[in-house]
Amino acid sequence: MTELTERERRWRLILGKDDADNKNTKEGQGDSSNTTPDLEVDDQALDETLEALYGDEGALNDAQPDISRWLDDVRNQFSQPVVQVLQRDLLEKSNLRKLIRSPELLADLEPDMELAAQLIQLKKHIPEKARAAARAYVEKIVADIQERLAYPFRAAVQGSLNRASKSRRPKHKEINWQRTIHKNLKHYQPTHKTIVAEQLVGFGKRQQSLKDIVLCIDQSGSMAKSAIYAAIFGAVMASLSSLSTKLIAFSTSIVDLTDQLHDPVGALFGMQLRGGTNIDRALAYCESLVTRPSDTILILITDLYEGGNAESMLARIESLKTSGVQVIVLLALNDDGAPRFERDHASTIASFGVPAFACTPDLFPDLIAATINERDVNLWAASKGIVTAPRN
Repeated sequence: MTELTERERRWRLILGKDDADNKNTKEGQGDSSNTTPDLEVDDQALDETLEALYGDEGALNDAQPDISRWLDDVRNQFSQPVVQVLQRDLLEKSNLRKLIRSPELLADLEPDMELAAQLIQLKKHIPEKARAAARAYVEKIVADIQERLAYPFRAAVQGSLNRASKSRRPKHKEINWQRTIHKNLKHYQPTHKTIVAEQLVGFGKRQQSLKDIVLCIDQSGSMAKSAIYAAIFGAVMASLSSLSTKLIAFSTSIVDLTDQLHDPVGALFGMQLRGGTNIDRALAYCESLVTRPSDTILILITDLYEGGNAESMLARIESLKTSGVQVIVLLALNDDGAPRFERDHASTIASFGVPAFACTPDLFPDLIAATINERDVNLWAASKGIVTAPRN
C-alpha cells in the first residue's frame, strides 16, 4: 500500500472510490494494481459520509435512509459552511425536496415522527414559503402525541404527587410536632406519662414545588425523536404547580428552553442543532440549577457519546448522585427499539447507582411517578421488562 499525497487524497475524496479506481485503471491500461491506495481511517469515514449522499449506491438512496445519523456524522466531520452545503444537497437529492417545495403535500400527510424529526433538524434550509407548513406539520405530530399521552401522564404524575405530599414519613425537620401530638393523643401511655407517636404529621410543602425536574436533552440528530417526546412531556409537567420543571437542550452549546415549555413546538424549533456533543458542559449548567438536591430529579437524555471531557462528565454524574439528586440517564425516549449508545460510559454510570436505559413514551409517565415516590428505578425497570445498562 502506497501513501497518498495530499493532491491524490483530495481527488480521491472528490471522485469517490469507484470513479477514482476507474480513472486510474484506464490510465494504467487495465492494470488494476494501479488503482488508488486506501485512505487513512479518518478519511474513510469522510468518504463514507460523502458516498452516502453523492454515490449511486449511497445509503441515502435506500428506501429508509438513516438521515438523522448521517446528519450527525456530517456535523462532526465538516466545518459549518460545508455542513450547510451538504444539507442543501441532501434536500435536493432526497424525497424531502418535493415535500418542502410543495407545502400542500405536508398538509395532506399523516403524522410521521421520522419526517417531523428531519424537518426540525433541517429547519434553517426550509424555504420561507414552506416554513409555516413545516411548523404546522410538526404541530400536528405534537398534538397527536399529546392527545395520546398527556392525560395518562398527568394522571400518573398527579397521583404520585398526591401520595408524596401525604407521606406519613416526613423528615425530622419537616415534622409538625403540635399536630403530631394532637393526632396521637389516643396513644397516651399513663404509666410512662408519654405519647407514642404512631403517626407523624409533616408541615407539607405547600409553599413550594414538591419536586424540581430538570430535563437535559442531547440535541444531536440521532436524539431528535427523543427531544420531541421530552419537549411534550416537559410541557405537561410545567402545567403542574407541584412541579418546577426546566428544559435544557445541548450540543457543544447550551440552550435553556424553560421559558418556552408552554409551547413545545416553539421549544423544538428553538433548538440549535450544531456539530459535536458536550455532555459535561450541559451537566455543569444543570448542576448550577440545583438548589434542593434531595428534591431534584435530573433526567439526562443522551446516547452518551461525549465530545468533551468524558472523565469529568462521569465524575459530575457521580457527584450529583452523591449530593442527593435523583439522576436517571435515558439512552432514548422513543419507540425505535434498542438504541446505539456508548456502552462503557453507560456501565460506569450504572456502577454509581444511576439507572441507564432506553424508555418508550408510554412508560415514561410511570417512570416519573415512580421517581417522585422515590422508588428504586432499577427495580421499576426490571418490573417493566426493561434492560438497564450493566455495571462495570
